[in-house]
Amino acid sequence: MSATKANSLMPVLFVPHGGGPMPLLREENHLELTSFLQSVSADLPRPKAILVITAHWEESVATISSASAPGMLYDYYGFPPETYKFKYPAAGNPELAQTIAGLLEGAGIKSQLDPKRDFDHGTFVPLMLMYPQADIPVVQLSLLKNLNPAAHIALGKALAPLREQGVLIVGSGMSFHNMQAFFSANPMTKGRSEQFDSWLTETLISAELRVTEKNARLADWQAAPEARFCHPREEHLLPLHVCFGAGSQASLAAVKIFSGFLFNTKISAFLWS
Repeated sequence: MSATKANSLMPVLFVPHGGGPMPLLREENHLELTSFLQSVSADLPRPKAILVITAHWEESVATISSASAPGMLYDYYGFPPETYKFKYPAAGNPELAQTIAGLLEGAGIKSQLDPKRDFDHGTFVPLMLMYPQADIPVVQLSLLKNLNPAAHIALGKALAPLREQGVLIVGSGMSFHNMQAFFSANPMTKGRSEQFDSWLTETLISAELRVTEKNARLADWQAAPEARFCHPREEHLLPLHVCFGAGSQASLAAVKIFSGFLFNTKISAFLWS
C-alpha cells in the first residue's frame, strides 16, 4: 500500500472473528487467528473511526449504533466467568452514525439509529486484539434480516465514501461457519472448506474478473462449490459482501492477508486497499 493511497483512502477489511471469546482466551485452535488479529493493525493507517459490520446483529432495516458510550453485550454462552467481564471502553460516534444514515438514505436504503446497542462479540473480540487501547471511536452496523447478498453489496457501495473520511470499514464474520463441521471428525471437512475458500479467494483477488463479474458471483454465492456446507446460514459471510461493496468501488481486487485453519476448516481474511 503506497503512502499516498493510504493517506487518501482508508482500507476495507474483512476478518474472521472466531468462536465466541475464544480468540481472547488464546484457545489452542484459535492461536493462528489471534496472532493475525493482534498484528493486522500495524500495517494499516490509523483510522479516525471504525465502522464494524457485525455478523451478530440482524435487523429488518439497516441499523446503526448511535450511543456515545456503548456498553458490552456478552452474546455467547457457556464460557468461563472472566469472559463476561471483558471491557472494551471505546467511545461511540453519534455524528458518524448520522453520516452513515445519510449515505444510506442517499442510496435509497432505509436505515435507523439505535442509541442503546452495545458492542457485541463480533465487534469487541476482534477489536480487543486489533486496537487494544480502545482509543478509536467505534460504530456498528447491522445486517439485514432478509440475508439478501445483493442488498448487502449495495450497503457496502453506499458506505464507500467513508473511506475518504478516515473511517476503517471492518466486516466481522467468518469465511467458513458451520458449527457442526467445526467439531466434526469427518476427514472430508477440511477439503470441503478449502473448495469454498478457493472459490471465494479467486472471486475476490482475481485481477482478471471485472467488478461486475465479481458482484454477480457473490450475489449468487450459493452456487459456489460446497457453499451451503460452509454456510448453512449465511449471516457470517454477509459482512464480506458489505466489504466487497465498499472496497470494490476503488479497488479492482482484494488481497488475501490471512489464510489459516480453525478446527480443521479453512478461514481467510481479505483487504481492499
